Amino acid sequence: MYILAIIGGVLTTLSMVINSSLGKRIGVLQSTLINYIVGLLCSMVVLLILGSNVELSMVEFKNIPIFVFCGGIIGVVIVYTSNIIIPKIPVVYSMLLLFIGQIVAGIIIDFLINKKIEINKILGAMVVTIGILYNSKVDNKICSDN
Repeated sequence: MYILAIIGGVLTTLSMVINSSLGKRIGVLQSTLINYIVGLLCSMVVLLILGSNVELSMVEFKNIPIFVFCGGIIGVVIVYTSNIIIPKIPVVYSMLLLFIGQIVAGIIIDFLINKKIEINKILGAMVVTIGILYNSKVDNKICSDN
């Protein structure tokens, strides 16, 4: 499972870099649309090849809470904003800032579900944030010295 998570992280970063390159060429909104059209087509091919034994009736479909469909909306916002951000700041900072956002969201979600805050997670997020800020200052100093 850990390997799959690492592969997912690598592919997420690679996807954002590729999508932002497309965004620079054809526009941010257009590249976001292309991203989701290609994703839909690939999902359909995978579904056709692997098949599915899930049968979902309209009654069951109507009983699904509406908020679970927000993943697609959030995905569009992520692709759109990363297409804007990635070309403007180094990829490593983009990924680290996204990572901080994920940590903070994870802490909040854990709190909402488990009703407790884990201080180690907060300290970890603070250490990563301080490291990014420090590294950014060092990079800016090196760039201004050259």
